[in-house]
This record gives sequence, structure tokens and C-alpha cells, in this order.
Amino acid sequence: MTAQAVEGRLSVLGLRRRFDRAGHAAAYLLLGLPVAILSIPAVLALLLGAALSSIGLGLPLLIAAAAACRGLVRADRRAANRWLGAGIPPVPGRVRTAGGALRQALDILSDRLQWRYVAHLSMRPLLTAAMFAVALIPVLLLAQALALGVQGVAGVGDVDFVGPWTLGPALGLIMLALTLPAAALVIATFESLYGVLATITRAFLAARAVAGGPVREALAESLGDSSVSVAYWLPDRARFVDESGRPVELPEPGSGRTWTAVERDGRRVAAIIHDAALDTTAELVQAAAAASSLAIDNERLKADLAARVEELRVSRLRIIEAGDAARRRIERDLHDGAQQQLVALALELRVLRASTRGTDLERKIDDLSGRLATALAELRELARGIHPAILTDRGLAPAIGALAERGTIPIETDVRVQRRLAPPVEAAAYFLVAEALTNVSRYAHATCARVEVVQDGDEVLVLIADDGVGGVDLEAGSGLRGLQDRLAAVGGTLRIDSPPGAGTRLHARIPCP
Repeated sequence: MTAQAVEGRLSVLGLRRRFDRAGHAAAYLLLGLPVAILSIPAVLALLLGAALSSIGLGLPLLIAAAAACRGLVRADRRAANRWLGAGIPPVPGRVRTAGGALRQALDILSDRLQWRYVAHLSMRPLLTAAMFAVALIPVLLLAQALALGVQGVAGVGDVDFVGPWTLGPALGLIMLALTLPAAALVIATFESLYGVLATITRAFLAARAVAGGPVREALAESLGDSSVSVAYWLPDRARFVDESGRPVELPEPGSGRTWTAVERDGRRVAAIIHDAALDTTAELVQAAAAASSLAIDNERLKADLAARVEELRVSRLRIIEAGDAARRRIERDLHDGAQQQLVALALELRVLRASTRGTDLERKIDDLSGRLATALAELRELARGIHPAILTDRGLAPAIGALAERGTIPIETDVRVQRRLAPPVEAAAYFLVAEALTNVSRYAHATCARVEVVQDGDEVLVLIADDGVGGVDLEAGSGLRGLQDRLAAVGGTLRIDSPPGAGTRLHARIPCP
């Protein structure tokens, strides 16, 4: 029978897998023996350093022992992945914070992961000794049966009796026959040790998934990669997005990042983006992706909804920006066209009036000049209402100051903005103040008002307050509702506090990243 035929027969009987597992368990025990031996001084040094760290003498010892413990854990992890198929993610390096030895020692003592590794290394020598004891019993039985069998059949050796029986060819053949069940016992023992060792090692070294936690955090802990992220696939848009619905570009080869597809029921649902140098097998990433596919699919539906909301917000912002651009264009056309022609006409009337002084035409020209001045003032007011040129040219503070100067009641302004804001933000704040002051003049019966605009980090806070009759209803008119929509388009919010008889206060928050 050829070697290929024997291997095929063993594979059919399932013995090949048993042999492999038994051999891997034996290799792990033998090659892990140095780790088990070195674990004793490493753990003792760490405990001694922790005990002496309070007086400062043990700080260098504690730091060195912690590094040694992590090195032993990394070696144990590589052996467990190689020989036991444990699929343990990489051991993360200790985060080094700014500070001296005392700061580093405090970080080590408060690191729960470090103490998990210490617990594993503390058990490692006892576990190795126990596993060796369990494994040596069937191995010694097999070796003894084989030695007695060979001695009995060959008639060599110093042993003449086995118990009450004389060791001869017949008993030797029986002993050789007993080596088969002894060998089976050895294989079964090492195969059992394979599962036990893999389970124990994985329990101590593999990160535990966060039950019910966010998908990204669970994957980061499972894979040992804190930079992992999830891109959700939207088939109707044919693109990947993040959890906020924003488009995501998958990493290119050679960028140091890579991605693993996640599928559910044969359809793509997401991609896990992780470190290309992740010291683990593709099977581990695939297993983590398969285990999280249901949760990822649920998160994908949320991302799809967030993407639709984001698209709606962006489209609404585009509409408002297009409207503002049209307002500015109309204002420029009025300023450069009709307004300039009316100003020129007013100058010509003045010249004509000088030449007709003392005649009957002088009174008619004065009447025409007055009507022209009124039309020109109304045109300027219309242009300011469409879009004020002062806002475009000089910014928010001068524009609000001009609004206050044209008010029918005293208006105090306090505008503290360190820089020019984005045009949509400036327009939203300006028109909010303009509409609020118009309402104060028309309906509030107020004696004074105050406008405060303050830039607070990445937000602009707007407050308009008056001492009028109050009782403003947001649903009663379309002006404030339109402003609320304008604010929402740039991510802002509007709150109105208007108790009857106690004035009105409008509070707005507008993001300005």
C-alpha cells in the first residue's frame, strides 16, 4: 500500500486530525517549557517591584518585569496560535504616557490587562507541570510495554519476570500487542490536552468581546486593533459609509491599512478596515466578521438612515446657499444697476434745478427730487432686505450694528466673533437677528432690546432679548419657522422663551467648525 493510500485511509478514519492535534499539543508543551520556567522569576520580580514601588526602590524593577511579562505572553501567544490554533489577537503594547518612572509604575499597577497576563504567567508553571504529569503517564506505559515486548521477543535485557509471569517470547508478543491500545491512549490524552490548553490559553490571553457593546469596540477588542473601523455598504448608492452616513474610501494597497469584506446570506453588508500589519490570520478576521455579521447588518441599516438624513441636510444646505447666492447677485444688480441710475438721475435733477432757479419749474423739480429720494431709500432698504452688502463686505458685527442703528427702539449689541465665519453661518445669524428685531419693532411693544453674538469654540451663540409683551408662538407665523429651517440646514438650533408679559428671548446655537 502506497503512502498516499495510507494517508487517504487515515483521513477517512479521522486519525490524521487526531495525530495532528496530539502532535501539536506535544510541541506546545515542549516548546513552551522555557516560557513556563521564565514565568516564575518574571512574576516574582513584578510582585517584588510592586511591593517596593511605594518607597521608590522597586520602580525600575517593576517596569522591567512588566516588559518581561509582556514578552513572555507574546511568545506564549505565538506558540498557542501556531500549535493550538487558538486564534489569539496580538498582545497590545503598553501605552507610554508622559512622565517619569513613577507615572509609568502607576500606569502598570492600574492596567487590568497587565494583571491578567500576570495571572496567566502565574498559572503557567503549574499548568505545564500538571499537563506534563498527565501526558507522561500514558507515554511511560507505552514505553514500558514496548521495552518489555522487545526484550521478551528478542530474549535480551535483565528483566526475567513481569509480575508472576516469566518474560519470554509469548509474553513479549502480548506486550507488543498492548502497545497499540497504549499508543491510542497516548494520542487520546494529547488530543484532550490540545483542547484543554487551547481553551485555557484563549481564556487568559484573548480579549473578551463587549456584550451588547458597539460593533466597532467589540471588533477592536476581538482583533486587538484599536484603530479598526467598519464601513457599511449601501447597495442602492453603491458606496461605503461610516456610522454617521458619510462616504468612506477603502484603503489602497501599500497604505498600511487593509479591509476584510463582511457578507450575510450571500450579500455584502460591510467592510472591516484594520491594520495591514495585524499579526493574526485571515481566518481570525473572517471569524470576527462572521460572528458580528448580524450586528453589523443592523448597524448598516442605521448607517443607511443616517446617510439619507445627511443627504437631506446637505441638499437643504445647497438650496439655502443657492438662495443666498441669488440674493447677493440680485443685491449687486440693484446696487450696480437701478440704484446707480437713480443716483445719477438725482444728480441731473440737481443740475437742472440750479439752471431753473426762480422759475415755475423749480417747484416741480423739487417735488421730483423728493419722490426720487424716497424711491432710492426704498430701493436701498429692499436691497438690504434681499442681502446686505455690508454683511458680505465687512462681516457679522458691522451688519448687526447697522440693524441696531435702523431700529425704532434702543438696541444694545454685543458681537464677539474672532474671525469671519462661513457665509451660510453669517447669513443664518444675520437673518435671525434681522427677523427678531423686526418682530420686536412691530409686535413686542418693547422699550429696549439686546443682541448678543458670541463665538464659543466651534459654536456661535446668538441671544436676542426684549422687554416687550412676550407670548410669541413659533407656530403662529412663518418668519420664525423659516429661520428655524435655515438654522437646521447649517446644524443649528433655535429655542424661544417668551412667557406672556415678560418679554421674549431667542437662543440659537450655530456650529461653525
